[in-house]
Amino acid sequence: MYNPQLKAFVQVAESGSFHRAAEALYLSSTAVLKQINALEKRLDLQLVLRTNHGVTLTEAGKVLYKHAKAIMAHSQRAIQEARLAAEAVATTFCVGTSILNPCKPFMDLWYQVSQQLPGFKLHIVPFEDDHQGILGEIAALGVKFDFLVGACDSRQWLDRCNFFPLGTYRHCVAVPREHPLARKGKLTIQDLYGYTLMMVRRGDSASVDQVRDFVEGHPAITIEDTPQFYDMEVFNRCVQTRNPLMTLECWGEVHPSLVTLPVDWDFTIPYGILYALHPDEDTLRFLDLVKAQLAEA
Repeated sequence: MYNPQLKAFVQVAESGSFHRAAEALYLSSTAVLKQINALEKRLDLQLVLRTNHGVTLTEAGKVLYKHAKAIMAHSQRAIQEARLAAEAVATTFCVGTSILNPCKPFMDLWYQVSQQLPGFKLHIVPFEDDHQGILGEIAALGVKFDFLVGACDSRQWLDRCNFFPLGTYRHCVAVPREHPLARKGKLTIQDLYGYTLMMVRRGDSASVDQVRDFVEGHPAITIEDTPQFYDMEVFNRCVQTRNPLMTLECWGEVHPSLVTLPVDWDFTIPYGILYALHPDEDTLRFLDLVKAQLAEA
């Protein structure tokens, strides 16, 4: 990290001769002499006095020697800290979290298996739920994150990541708190007659397509397509338009102005751990432990 001429100078100062310094540095005496001459020329200072009895430092040389020792010691500490930081990164799992894709399900699993991963730590990485940018976040698995947790049967997501299923979430319907349907404990499909139901457009999610097939069999319900992937603006539109919104049970607390209601149907979507298309050995080891843990439960 520091100029090799400085290292040669310190060795000469401590050895008292070019010959002994050369032996310590595994160089020739001529090479060491050239480095000292080059350093003195670059600094425009005489640093050593050459005598028949060896080498001594000038007053300028004594000052430079004191500071050079400090520079070299600081450089070694910096290298050691950098190595420790690199080792810490190598043993840290980065887990993404957002409003719609919170990391809590991952944390619950982590504390069940973490004792079998001594030395590993977790780092939580927040990200924004943005329907235009979410595919970039999914593609960042293995780079920005090691894991995400979320509901997923999106073809576009699964083109960009692997998926380890943990269970399913029920499809529900959200309405503003002052909406007439908000007073019901559970909805039937007939309760939605006469309303416009906001839901993801067809083509990317098999589970959503199943719900659409069912809803389209009830022509008294109008469908409004939302963006392919939800973000907070979708929930805000539900509040503003008062149109019921197809949502998931896990998103019940996402928007304080909405009430999430179960529906008398059996539609669900898988949720689980998302990880890189080409995972490293540590990622696969963690997933093997999770699989074993779930098998025992």
